[in-house]
Amino acid sequence: MGSFHEAMHEYHQQLEKGAIQKAYLGLMQYMQGLRTHFQQKHPEFVVSGSLYFGYMDMTYFAIAPQALKQQGLKIAIVFLHEAFRFEVWLAGNNKQIQSKNWKLLKESGWEHYRLVPTTQGADSILEHVLVEQPDFRDLDALTTRIEDATLQFTEDVVGFLAQHPG
Repeated sequence: MGSFHEAMHEYHQQLEKGAIQKAYLGLMQYMQGLRTHFQQKHPEFVVSGSLYFGYMDMTYFAIAPQALKQQGLKIAIVFLHEAFRFEVWLAGNNKQIQSKNWKLLKESGWEHYRLVPTTQGADSILEHVLVEQPDFRDLDALTTRIEDATLQFTEDVVGFLAQHPG
């Protein structure tokens, strides 16, 4: 894309059409509802009190079963705007925890989920695509797909870490 001025001109033109505002609002409402769904349906998780809205790059919230919370780890349910997909990530509460667990996973050779190439500049340790090109026509079905895959990811990670204490 060209200069900042040209980008702002394009941004203004798109905003005048109105679809971006409607889509963004709908997505944020869906993500808030998804967070509330996990909070209400899964009391075994500590669910973050807020949604990270991002800069139209990613929007996410975190959940953590006690087994991960005690280790300073969390699960992030993420919508990547440009890739237009939902992912689930294992992340650390700080860079030291992230680095320690990344090293444990790398040295173990566990390849059940994608290990990020490096923790330098990364927000995650493991990443997994939940829904590629989501269909927003049936939000209940979308929520079920995200929930089921997130629960499986969480179970797998917790199981692995229980067998490989760091």
